[in-house]
Amino acid sequence: MPDSAPTSSPASAAEVLNLLRSHGGRVTRSRRVLLEVLFAASEHMNAEEIGAEVARVEPAVNMSTVYRNLEELQQLGVVVHTHLGHGPATYRLASAAHPHLYCESCGATFHLPLDIFEELSDTALRTHGFSVDATHFAIPGRCAACSQS
Repeated sequence: MPDSAPTSSPASAAEVLNLLRSHGGRVTRSRRVLLEVLFAASEHMNAEEIGAEVARVEPAVNMSTVYRNLEELQQLGVVVHTHLGHGPATYRLASAAHPHLYCESCGATFHLPLDIFEELSDTALRTHGFSVDATHFAIPGRCAACSQS
């Protein structure tokens, strides 16, 4: 499948399945269940957590299928992964992607609005022709509570 983002963010699992079909992908039960898990998620989930949720509905799905599907969905621009601290990558729908701060002391994660990096992104693009992806890694540091101790 090509490495291209959709022109608009799919709003449902059915829309993603149509996008997959249009790029030559097959619609399988495991893929449908994985998408339903992603659309229902309110928090970041790592691949193992996604796999566990998929297995509740479709026990025969193995982790290699989950990883392969997540990779294909990333190539289509439907899913993004983020590194929050030193743990495994977490996955979200691209339409819900946002930057993070991560406390290296207590592990707290803070969700930020995307526009907080607007000036940095504009400067990087203007001066270096570089497009910043502020959602891929969390910015490490110390939260207010840990800074006081």
